[in-house]
Amino acid sequence: MMSVIAVQSVKMVTANMLLSVFFVSGALADCYREPALFITAPKNMEALSGSCLLIPCNFRTKPDQDFNSRRTTFGVWIKKDYVFGKDINNVIFNSSGPVTTYPMNITGDLSQKQCTTLFSSLITSYTDTYYFRIENRPILATAECDPLQITVKDSPPRPRIEIPGDLKEKESVTISCSAPTPCPHSPPKLTWNLQQDPHNNREENTDQTFTTKIQKTITLSDTHDGLTISCSATYPVNEGRVKTAEERKTLSVSYAPKNTSVSISPSGLVSAGSWVNLTCSSRAKPPPSFSWFKNSKDGALRVVEGDFYSFNVTSVTDGVYYCVATNDLGNQMSSWIHLKSAENSDSSLRWASSVGGIIIFIIFLAVCVWWFKTKRQTPQPAQSQRGEEMSLQMPAGKTEEDIHYGDIDFSRRRPEASSSSEQDRGQQQDSLYAQVKVSQTADSRTQTVDGPEDLYAQVKKK
Repeated sequence: MMSVIAVQSVKMVTANMLLSVFFVSGALADCYREPALFITAPKNMEALSGSCLLIPCNFRTKPDQDFNSRRTTFGVWIKKDYVFGKDINNVIFNSSGPVTTYPMNITGDLSQKQCTTLFSSLITSYTDTYYFRIENRPILATAECDPLQITVKDSPPRPRIEIPGDLKEKESVTISCSAPTPCPHSPPKLTWNLQQDPHNNREENTDQTFTTKIQKTITLSDTHDGLTISCSATYPVNEGRVKTAEERKTLSVSYAPKNTSVSISPSGLVSAGSWVNLTCSSRAKPPPSFSWFKNSKDGALRVVEGDFYSFNVTSVTDGVYYCVATNDLGNQMSSWIHLKSAENSDSSLRWASSVGGIIIFIIFLAVCVWWFKTKRQTPQPAQSQRGEEMSLQMPAGKTEEDIHYGDIDFSRRRPEASSSSEQDRGQQQDSLYAQVKVSQTADSRTQTVDGPEDLYAQVKKK
């Protein structure tokens, strides 16, 4: 039973294949047989419901066909089947007037073999295969080998963003956004985030269809990497409504290393024998490679490759380090990092302390010299130039009531305690002494008499 079913299945598949070959062969036979009429038009066209479709079209006849431009020529559009008269419902438009099932109008000059047609007020049910036919009696011919597939959609096609490949910083590139324009009478309005109110250009394609385009030239930098470009196409449709479609693309820009820096762990002073980890980071596309250098008296020495450098601290490792990030577009050096072990740092501090002490001592010495020099240059107070005057200095805070008057006995020397008698000592207890300075005028100069020339006055208390 199973074998019988299998045999029948094989027979059915074989029969279907033969039928397919037969029909395809028949269709090919019709096209291989040179038809009486040919048209030049797009093979496939898409349109938006509520809008229109302009079908660019030109035709030509076989050389043996006697097409006469002076004769009246009519154009006919047929759907589904190219056989005229097979189904009267398939004839949807005839410029002679009797049939206008679909809102179509041939705008081309048929006498000049132009069959351009405007298909208006589209709806999705108009999606079909269409054939064009002319009547230039006695010529009656259909372009059976040039079918036109029309697809009507409710949603507009998305615009197309064109970005040149292999984007690199510092290069100028032109980025464009375009949208198909099946209805040139109601073109889409294009907008995007690269500029406000861009100028919309309508361009004619090689197949005589139209495209609306906007474009902008920019000089690339690393900031453009990852930038998302969004472009919107807004189509006007029937009843004043609009339908919008949007497309997005992200830029991928290559650039040389940026923001190259070094981090150290642990930070601060490190003691000899401990480990130090240096890490180099940079922002670049494509990702960079890293090299480490150490400054020396002979110049920069390459010490290691890679973004990570770890070593044991000794007095030999003290010095200035930096890293360099490199890719195909360039390189960038990081800032310097000065590594010094704690042992050498203490020596440096001691040396700095000694130098600081010496500097402070020199400053102190200079101040002292300046002070003594200034003191010596200070002028002595002027003395009276009118003979010898005696003055008694009154202690501060004393009033006139505290002053005692008595006989004054001038002598050249201060009385000595050793040569005084008992009586004198008794009298001295009631005596006060005051030093009296004597000023003399000699050779028009004021001279102060000191030392042996000082006079002492004994004032006896009453």
